[in-house]
Amino acid sequence: MAITVRCDIVSAEEEIFSGLVEMVVATGASGDLGICPGHAPLLTELKPGPIRLICQNDKEDEIFYLSGGFLEVQPNSVKVLADTALRAEDMSEAAAEEAKKRAEQELANQNGEFDYSRAAARLAEAAAQLRTLQAVRKKLGKR
Repeated sequence: MAITVRCDIVSAEEEIFSGLVEMVVATGASGDLGICPGHAPLLTELKPGPIRLICQNDKEDEIFYLSGGFLEVQPNSVKVLADTALRAEDMSEAAAEEAKKRAEQELANQNGEFDYSRAAARLAEAAAQLRTLQAVRKKLGKR
């Protein structure tokens, strides 16, 4: 039996995952993180993008999209708090591509009422969603 740690992923709307995992892989503010059982306590900001859970007992890995948030590691648990958390299989690649194109057009066509930070944030979120979908494709061995 593999050593595990309890992981909870909670969004503003709902708890999206709760269970035992062997490892959590996420993108923190300072780079990629790999959290295994016995990891030192930690609190870090998460960047928008994928979070991968390596589940126990040879269950298939789970991949989620996070809009950013926080990750807290305690001796017996990992908690992820995010504004938005989605299962990767519930996301649409076409919708993410369209959102990215719209954000790129907004940045290219700046006018008097232009809000650069909002457009840049939309572009970053769409790119993060596409990275999540690419991670799922890679996991499934598809290109």
